[in-house]
Amino acid sequence: MQKIILYTIVIVFSFLTKAVAQELETIEKSTEWMARGTKPESYEMGLSKKSTSNEQEVFTIRSIDKKIDGFGTLMKSSKPDLYLGKTIKMTGYVKSEKVKSWAGLWMRIDYYNDKVLSFDNMQNRAIEGTNDWTKYEVVLFVPQDATDFSYGVLLDGTGQIWFKDIQLEIVEDSVSETGIIKGRNSKSISFEDKAKAIANSIEMITAEEKNALKKEVEAIDLQVNEGKITPEKAQELKTNIAQERANNIETKVAIEEAKLAQLVQDKVDGKITDSNDKPKRGGMMIVLGSSSKDSIGENRTEINLGSMKIYNGEKEKAERKSKRTTSQFVFAFGLNNVITEGENLKDSDYRVWGSHFYEWGVTYNSRILKNNNLLHAKYGLSLMYNNLRPTDNRYFVKNGDQTDLVTSTIKFDESRFRNVYLTAPLHLEFDFTPKKLSKDGTKTYFRTHESVRLGIGGYAGVRIKSKQILKYEIDDVKIKERQKGDFNVSDFTYGLSAYLGYGQTSLYVKYDLNPMFKNNNIDQNNVSLGIRFDFN
Repeated sequence: MQKIILYTIVIVFSFLTKAVAQELETIEKSTEWMARGTKPESYEMGLSKKSTSNEQEVFTIRSIDKKIDGFGTLMKSSKPDLYLGKTIKMTGYVKSEKVKSWAGLWMRIDYYNDKVLSFDNMQNRAIEGTNDWTKYEVVLFVPQDATDFSYGVLLDGTGQIWFKDIQLEIVEDSVSETGIIKGRNSKSISFEDKAKAIANSIEMITAEEKNALKKEVEAIDLQVNEGKITPEKAQELKTNIAQERANNIETKVAIEEAKLAQLVQDKVDGKITDSNDKPKRGGMMIVLGSSSKDSIGENRTEINLGSMKIYNGEKEKAERKSKRTTSQFVFAFGLNNVITEGENLKDSDYRVWGSHFYEWGVTYNSRILKNNNLLHAKYGLSLMYNNLRPTDNRYFVKNGDQTDLVTSTIKFDESRFRNVYLTAPLHLEFDFTPKKLSKDGTKTYFRTHESVRLGIGGYAGVRIKSKQILKYEIDDVKIKERQKGDFNVSDFTYGLSAYLGYGQTSLYVKYDLNPMFKNNNIDQNNVSLGIRFDFN
């Protein structure tokens, strides 16, 4: 009986130990996959020991920081010689948990470090949230000019992913590429660009081998200082590794020199184009209003009448619109009225639909944080036109330091009072436009005016002029009278303003904190509500 109880305890203990072990996942470094990315220190990456010997190896990428502005990846690199001129399909199974940004397989084909020929990271069909094991694929064509081939799995932001069974296979050319940079669209590389890339490669080989030699020598010197080896042994080791590194340089450089010799021969044979050949212009397009898309063509010119800007090619457009400080042409219009002390707006002395404002100017939008697109400072100069149309056939009359609204004995066809100000608006803008990656996945763009925007702030300015326009008819003679003067209007203005919208269009409201007239017994403060356009 005691033996039975003992056996039972042992079995139960083993079962519980196994169950606990299965719940606790540890990660060990992989000797095959390299941990890389823009923020590799923010992740644990490697072989997941949660997998058993009966299963395929499972690798994982797990975030360890609460907030990460970047990505981590496990990757492999090789030479593309076996795939030149062919279509490659990469497949793999991925499981995700609480991925707040995105994850995906990726594959990249380069010409040295000079040009990306093919690229896809699944960002346009990204893995998000929590998902069970699912098979994904990436398909790219490998151009003949390719020199480097890399692939892997990445996690952007926080969360955890697991992946397994990553495979590469050559498929028929009829299989469509999935990449945002398609290899079949890759243009031939000029002689000068190829020669420059090979020269840079030779320089890099020499620098890398010298740096490696320096580290090895420092390690040997450390062993001497610690008394682990003798100075004589150290000198012998230094001589050996120096010779080894010299041989590496000679071998690797010889390969690149052979490529350069072949390149020169191809140039002589007329197989390579000259970079001095001017690219053909891709025509011109005229845009009025929103222009959020960059795909205008490499050599095509866009004239944007809304923002008053000219872009020569999509690369220039993407870079200019993603600068930390950008400029906008601003135009706004809408209803204008006053809030009179002690009265409701519905009892206003001015026509609701007949009174209006319009504003135009130039603003600058500066991203406050270097690597975050949410907060912006928006500032500039604007001309503000506030128009009021009195009700009941009335007009303004200056009476000493008071300005009165009186009823006319003449029937007005129009009675309009206008104040013009030069103002300096300042807003704290919250822009929820998400960041974007460049086509080759190497650069992050922070765009503006492409999503929900909220601006809170104010303005201050000076009055430029005040004018009253009266239209009436006497004895069948039409008269248009323009009265200019100060009308006791405040020389300065300041107030609060805000806008909320999407893209370049917003609902806009502004309110003057100072009264419109300087000395009137009753304060009247201008208020405006309308539509605002920020042409970016």
